[in-house]
Amino acid sequence: MGYHLRPASAHTSILHSLFRQSEKYIMKFPKRIQPLIEDGLVDEVICQLMSGKEAMVYVVRCGTEMRCAKVYKEVNKRSFKKAVEYQEGRKGRNSRRARAIEKGSKYGRAQQEEAWQDAEVNALYRLANANVRVPTPYGCFDGVLLMELITYDDGQVAPRLNDVSMPPELAIADHNLVMKYILRMLCAGVVHGDLSEFNVLLDDHGPVIIDLPQAVDAAGNNNARAMLERDVNNMTAYYGQYAPELLSTQYAKEIWALYEDGALNPDIELSGHFEESTKAADVDLVMLEIKAAFAEEQERRERVRLAEGF
Repeated sequence: MGYHLRPASAHTSILHSLFRQSEKYIMKFPKRIQPLIEDGLVDEVICQLMSGKEAMVYVVRCGTEMRCAKVYKEVNKRSFKKAVEYQEGRKGRNSRRARAIEKGSKYGRAQQEEAWQDAEVNALYRLANANVRVPTPYGCFDGVLLMELITYDDGQVAPRLNDVSMPPELAIADHNLVMKYILRMLCAGVVHGDLSEFNVLLDDHGPVIIDLPQAVDAAGNNNARAMLERDVNNMTAYYGQYAPELLSTQYAKEIWALYEDGALNPDIELSGHFEESTKAADVDLVMLEIKAAFAEEQERRERVRLAEGF
């Protein structure tokens, strides 16, 4: 393939864990998985695959298939920073839920956790439909997301991008593919928001995007552009260590400019080049648009208030 595992990589540890399981190695697993075992959704917990800032992931057996069980950490144990920035623009199921989340009540915190988990499931389905390679989801059950286990064709667990090295030509090819995935994600209205070499897996067929609970709605989040630029820059910096010519590309600006102009489509060929506009901004026009948007939002809130009887 051209990929090479780094020495003492996490991938090696995973394989060792699987071997220990075959030797009847006994391990503890989160209580959240137990109901799935009792309901027949999971037959056996094989090993812990990885631990992240918002969840722990386990390899589980479901019938004859090996799958992943992503167990979300409780909010007070999760170290994901600036979660509020990612939740901006997410649409709640109803106004009661939205008010509870805003107040921070016990019910509100529970609803916020459910919304955080639902966001990943929804993003996985949306991106799969947009022809972005992501793990296939099989459902989220009380804080446990069951999904496809990404492996090589021979069954070995696929490593994270951070655990491999590659030749320049492969780095360029994979970088181009990841840029296309980011473009397709935006076409589907999604920005990953935390994309890096730690949130990409590599199998025999190339990169697979993972970890999407913080995915944001591009049209509804004021931080979407900055997040997309960070995603692109993270991936370019990683691949650029193998192919330095990538470091001078400007895919983020090119993609966002196409998005703002309404010219973005999944099949567009990106160049990685972008020329800054020298045209001065019409400040008066911008201010008028801001005032009009504010007035429209105030009217919408008043309609909601009246409809709810407040």
